Amino acid sequence: MIRAALRIIVPVALLALIWRYLDGAQALGYLAKADPGLIALALVLLHVQIIASALRWRVTAAQLGQPLGRGRALGEYYLAVLANAVLPGGVLGDAGRAVRARGAVGVMASAQAVVIERLMGQILLFAVLVPGLMLWALPGRGPVLAGVAALALVSWAALRWGPEAVRGFGRALWRAWAPVWRTQLGLSVIVLASLLGAFAACSAAVGAPLAPGVAMVLVPLTLVAMLLPISVGGWGLREGAAAVLWPVAGFSAEAGVAASIAFGLAALAAALPGLLVPAFDKRAA
Repeated sequence: MIRAALRIIVPVALLALIWRYLDGAQALGYLAKADPGLIALALVLLHVQIIASALRWRVTAAQLGQPLGRGRALGEYYLAVLANAVLPGGVLGDAGRAVRARGAVGVMASAQAVVIERLMGQILLFAVLVPGLMLWALPGRGPVLAGVAALALVSWAALRWGPEAVRGFGRALWRAWAPVWRTQLGLSVIVLASLLGAFAACSAAVGAPLAPGVAMVLVPLTLVAMLLPISVGGWGLREGAAAVLWPVAGFSAEAGVAASIAFGLAALAAALPGLLVPAFDKRAA
């Protein structure tokens, strides 16, 4: 209960600090003048991201021996995204997805498919972020430093969970990806491109259009801040990151905050179809 309370207090406190030390009225002014066409585009892209993610989960689960129908995968994914957006921690929706879809394979096997699906999305996010950031900050050294970072990550995982656990998860990862790597890679590229495009559209909507190369660095950095499990839906963390990063692209911190808020509201709106899933479950019962 204390952790849940802190995850609610943290985003409220961060947003209050951002409002206090930046011009909150100016950020709201950017939002009030947001281009509705670009916000609509962001909504479409976020729906594409959710649908492609659900299909990626379905493919992953099938490779691990867990059959999922398209409709079931899509409904459960919308519900999980909505739960992640409104519940503390950002992972309770995924935990619920694993439990609800467990079927005959059991919770552990179902959870493995969920973890692998989410992990691959995060790996691709870092695959775009790390080289881009390093090439931007340290020209000519990016590939070497990216390789060092990847090696450090694998070494840390082996020490943290033990070599056998890493090998076991690695085998499951291989089964989920190797036979259908083209499908997995294609869906993952769609997921990431639509997510980055949605954030870029929200930024352009509030008057802060990002050049493609800049967006490939700033948007992933902002999204990575949301991975910290100390918030609700990444609120506060995402706005704080945007306030720091958007001036790098020549825009005000207030514009970055407005873009982040617009993205957060669009993401919440895109997840609302998840509200229909429990109703359909009751009807089916």
